[in-house]
Amino acid sequence: MAGLHLTKVAFGAPSLDVLIDRVAARADQPHFHLTTRNRPKRVSELEGGSLYWIVKHRLVGRCAILGFFDDPDRKGSLIRLEPRLMLVRPFPCRAHQGWRYLEGANAPDDLGWAGEVDGELPDTLSSDLLELGLI
Repeated sequence: MAGLHLTKVAFGAPSLDVLIDRVAARADQPHFHLTTRNRPKRVSELEGGSLYWIVKHRLVGRCAILGFFDDPDRKGSLIRLEPRLMLVRPFPCRAHQGWRYLEGANAPDDLGWAGEVDGELPDTLSSDLLELGLI
């Protein structure tokens, strides 16, 4: 696991299910972009890192960071992310605007790829249990 990651609120995703569906909708693409006004100053440390998503004040999943690119049309920067969601053990995290750094030592443990965790349970039940921190 990389030494440095980013955290970001999954804006518009009121539940883990919505975040899973949002990322799954991009699964046929090689990557997707997240626009940010300011490029992180510690880009070189983020190589091999992930963007951890916050839903309901908990880190719940992550997407690998594939790179950073300037976006002259929007006068900002793009974060290129892998279009797969790795679920993580829910971890309390305050909501914030934009993104924040997360040291690798403080990153929650992986649980498995979305859609593959606890395959015997329905996805909605698995999501609810994850959100409650029970699995």
